[in-house]
Amino acid sequence: MKVFISADLEGVAGSTTWIETEKNTPDYVPFQQQMTKEVEAAIEGAIAGGATEILLKDAHDSARNIDISILPENVKVIRGWTGDPMCMVAGLDESFDRAIFIGYHSKGGSHRNPLAHTLTTTVDVKINGEYVSEFLINTYAAALHGVPVSFVSGDVGLTEEIKTVNENIVTFATKEGIGGATLSVSPRLAVSETKRLVEESMKIDRNSIQVTLPEKFVVELVYRDHTRAFRNSFYPGAKFKPHNTVEFETTDYYEVLRILQFLT
Repeated sequence: MKVFISADLEGVAGSTTWIETEKNTPDYVPFQQQMTKEVEAAIEGAIAGGATEILLKDAHDSARNIDISILPENVKVIRGWTGDPMCMVAGLDESFDRAIFIGYHSKGGSHRNPLAHTLTTTVDVKINGEYVSEFLINTYAAALHGVPVSFVSGDVGLTEEIKTVNENIVTFATKEGIGGATLSVSPRLAVSETKRLVEESMKIDRNSIQVTLPEKFVVELVYRDHTRAFRNSFYPGAKFKPHNTVEFETTDYYEVLRILQFLT
């Protein structure tokens, strides 16, 4: 059984401010270590649940955060950014049985996590009229290859969103945002529960957690900077809309991933 794991940092237990997520700052190390521990727990849970092969994508910032010395022999890791449109789930294809997301967070514009954003802090992303999270973007990317997501950890706002997408996906809430603060569970609890719940999620029937792609995608990229919005509106097939928005329509989700790769 092949499992794909994508890991971020803004949704791990405790992380609250941007300096805690930025490599080479003094506040980064404890949360880089927590990210590593939660990923290790997910790997252990997946193996206990039957995984025989795991591909791990470090998907935060430089994509060079996880201490890879902890990885078992049956785990491979992608560090750094490949540059292909699959982005945070680069390397995922139809050969995988299921995917797991660790340390994910609420969508850009949300008040549910002080670190909420979608792909970048300078653009908000809407698909079919709704602001979207990295969870949904990457779940759709997995669905493009017929791979379901079985477990996601992150803030309470994200776990509530996930239940509206597919209530059978197993989630664990690491923290809740309160203004610029977070109310977090114990980092140790995040580790133990991640291991337990990932193992549990491995036993869920694939069909019950498979998300169906919409037939059509209307993508809106809402920029802080109007000059960047105007420039990016010249992307093939895109158009400029008032309030710093670039709109793009397609029936091919890979084209959605492509425009996100180039314009965010």
